[in-house]
Amino acid sequence: MTPLLFDRPLLRAHKRRARVLGPVTFLLDRAAADLGERLSVVLRRFDVAVDLGTPTAAVRDVLAASGKVGTIVAATADIANAGPAFPRVAADEEALPFADASLDLLVSVLALQFVNDLPGTLIQIRRALRPDGLFMAALIGGESLAELRSAFAEAESEVEGGISPHVLPFADVRELGALLQRAGFALPVVDSERVVVRYDSAFALMQDLRRMGAGNILFERRRTPLKRQTVERMAAIYAERFADADGRLRAGFEMIWLSGWAPHGSQQKPLKPGSAAQRLADALGTKEISAGEKPGR
Repeated sequence: MTPLLFDRPLLRAHKRRARVLGPVTFLLDRAAADLGERLSVVLRRFDVAVDLGTPTAAVRDVLAASGKVGTIVAATADIANAGPAFPRVAADEEALPFADASLDLLVSVLALQFVNDLPGTLIQIRRALRPDGLFMAALIGGESLAELRSAFAEAESEVEGGISPHVLPFADVRELGALLQRAGFALPVVDSERVVVRYDSAFALMQDLRRMGAGNILFERRRTPLKRQTVERMAAIYAERFADADGRLRAGFEMIWLSGWAPHGSQQKPLKPGSAAQRLADALGTKEISAGEKPGR
């Protein structure tokens, strides 16, 4: 049985609170624009596309503007917030409601990092795609908010004599590449970029995180409030260690991009070992050295 890391009902409550506070969407908007650029180099049209779990309509608007997509469906557990411009279907990222081989394109932005069984979700996505269907997603990666994680750990250890998790543990690039292969995707690609945002204080960063709906949703989270002294010490450590020359504080977010295709006979395949028409040494203009021979000095 897959262990439950994330309290998903609490996640939905945090997102509802974020809408009341006034959502902060700069990461979502950036990722949606990046997805549009990545999709622009794909030379084909997709008849049926699903946007899975993306918290706003930004990705759906990009798909509609691309001219590459026919029907665009918003799939989300928060159906009331899906927006009226697109067809909607109630869907949890951990239990997809789509028939096998029913979709041409499935995209997701900043949602799948909160899935407890990501390998299972990726398998469901691959099965839902028609042969030669495309999957593209952006997730928050494990290097995100390293500064906040470090400052909290040191402050809590100093003031309270122990530490508890405050920043969620996310997957890294190598793990996600392996998961795409395990799920059966062809031509899998994984890459990442670091986005640095600057704040006047650690408290301003924490307020933005609340308005992103990105509170602590770990099942193993601390259930009692932090001491005021701990929070103030955390803010001081953050300012001491992660401030630029102008006094503003750095907060790093890692964005990991995944893409893969449902297998199809027309796709490129790696050549069989020994089938090369030219030796590597000839291509490099160098001398080939046999396995048991040492290069001369």
